[in-house]
Amino acid sequence: MSQTPEVKGMPAGAFEVLPAGKEYSPYIAADTVLPEVTFRSVVLGLIMAIVFSAAAAFLGLKIGQVFEAAIPIAIIAVGVAPLFKRKSTILENVIIQSIGAASGLVVAGAIFTLPALFILGLDQAIGFDLFKIFMVSFLGGALGILFLIPFRKYFVKEMHGHFPFPEATATTQVLVAGEKGGAQAKILVKSMIIGGVFDFLVHSVGAFNEVFTSRIFGLGKALADKSKIVFKMDVLSAVMGLGYIIGLKYTSIIAAGSLLSWFLLVPVIYYFGQYIPAEIVGNGTTLISAMSAEEIFSTYVRFIGIGAIAMAGIIGILKSSKIIVQAFGMGFRQMFRKTAAGDAKVPRTQTDLSMKYVILGLVVTILVIWVFFSFSVLQPVPQPLKLGLIATLTVFVISFLFTSVAARAIAIVGTNPVSGMTMMTLILSSLVLVAAGLTGQYGMYAALLIGGVVCTALSMSGGFITDLKIGYWLGSTPVKQQKFKMLGVVVSAMTVGLVIFLLNQTYGFSGSDALAAPQANAMAALIQPLMNPGAQVPWLLYGVGILTALIMEFIGVPPLAFALGMYIPLELNTPLVIGGLIAHMVSRSCKDKDWANKRYEKGILIASGFIAGGAIIGVFSAILKYFDFERFIHLGWAEKAQGEPIALVMFIALALYLYFDSRRAGKED
Repeated sequence: MSQTPEVKGMPAGAFEVLPAGKEYSPYIAADTVLPEVTFRSVVLGLIMAIVFSAAAAFLGLKIGQVFEAAIPIAIIAVGVAPLFKRKSTILENVIIQSIGAASGLVVAGAIFTLPALFILGLDQAIGFDLFKIFMVSFLGGALGILFLIPFRKYFVKEMHGHFPFPEATATTQVLVAGEKGGAQAKILVKSMIIGGVFDFLVHSVGAFNEVFTSRIFGLGKALADKSKIVFKMDVLSAVMGLGYIIGLKYTSIIAAGSLLSWFLLVPVIYYFGQYIPAEIVGNGTTLISAMSAEEIFSTYVRFIGIGAIAMAGIIGILKSSKIIVQAFGMGFRQMFRKTAAGDAKVPRTQTDLSMKYVILGLVVTILVIWVFFSFSVLQPVPQPLKLGLIATLTVFVISFLFTSVAARAIAIVGTNPVSGMTMMTLILSSLVLVAAGLTGQYGMYAALLIGGVVCTALSMSGGFITDLKIGYWLGSTPVKQQKFKMLGVVVSAMTVGLVIFLLNQTYGFSGSDALAAPQANAMAALIQPLMNPGAQVPWLLYGVGILTALIMEFIGVPPLAFALGMYIPLELNTPLVIGGLIAHMVSRSCKDKDWANKRYEKGILIASGFIAGGAIIGVFSAILKYFDFERFIHLGWAEKAQGEPIALVMFIALALYLYFDSRRAGKED
């Protein structure tokens, strides 16, 4: 029988490690039955998947930014709930958000890789159609979901409180505030407005720079020019909000990795590069002595970060091997075992898709991938069955290994390093295919489609762990999220294929008037030399990254957080640690622990508002830019000398607001 839960805030212990033996009680208790998967929630979720897939693909290919759809969809779900005769339940809103959020995840996997086929002219030389785009996107999305399900309990339950889950936290706060209303909703809406206006002034108005750098000072400019040492900080409210939710521990580790890259590796490479005046090193396009700090980072240091991420992922797999073996072992046992009458009943909030169905689903998906590559992609080349098997094994192994990396990265920092892992995939798959005798156009074709499947799988697994954590906090039924996420993948894969073909026909992805498609252009530039024997692969740089991750593991520093810092640009890491420091100060702002905790939780709500406001304005600003409406409101101050000093002042003002407004939480709030 349906019950109406008490309207309340987040349960105690939602964001902290619980004492041994104590379990988290979700917002909607396991024994409370509410409408969850309904005609309304499924239809609205699918509409969101279609709309946001189209929007994300258009904007991502036009301006190179793929926005996260989870928060805007959650806000829309809350906003339309009162329009129905029966107000939507919070669990229905979770399903709407979960289905709809498949859009941004599928889009990221598709637009990072598939437009490279058009850029390289492979669509004309070999042939590329809507069916293939759909298959690549759908198969990648299905793999991402199926590989992640065995990890759900570990990431969302067993590691409760250990990982901050910044994006999941923000989305959950939006859903709860919409349910509760009152003071919490007012705090969230107020901070959304402040964060949205702040970021709008940057994105569309150009009132001040998005990035503050040390070059505005005389000493800073001299250091940047002569030693390639430069400090950079993104001032967007959404990034600071992420830092607050992540906390000081992880943001400090991330910042340490970034400082190693920018303040040690970049200057050292430049120092030695000055003594190589007549030779271009590695994959560079110019002399090291003529490069800026940013160029040295993107040409050389970033690959060290990619190697570190890969090694950190392998370490994570080894440390989680017991969990993986137990999960799949349970699945195989379930396949040949009948349910006994005395079996303990699993609570509704902990019921996953049966592992036997997960394993069967993986077997079927892998078989379909082999058929797809053998009889569709590689059918014209010699030994298509053998090459199709190699392609399938490459997809399976890399997707499996990197699934937990993507999930852990999202759980820690809210950012999925999918582009770096996709670059690694293209390199490895190209080497394997070349060794098997497949080079040239068909080699590039196969490698890019392998990269597309893997990229979508990793994007999906990283994003889906966010949905499952939201569901864990709020009391959703995981098996329902898992089943209907797959439906969102199907619709999103169909939509993104249509949009990519439409954009290629109307704009194209190469030429002076083409869409930017920066990630796909980077993948196209990467794949061409790899398919030619003797191409330079930066193995030494990857090796340095691998050793760095191993050293971090040996000294007890979480290697993935450190590796993410090495790979993610400096300007995004520095405001994270500022936000983490504010969270630390707020949580210790008084001796009364309960009161300090109320202040800290109010800060989480404010930070979530910054993230939500920034996400909404990011979409709105991108639309303005796409239709060239910005010119009517753009001030252009960001391009002038005062743009960076104003940015610093505004960032300090925003940080002070976050700190002092969090402290205003009363004892009884």
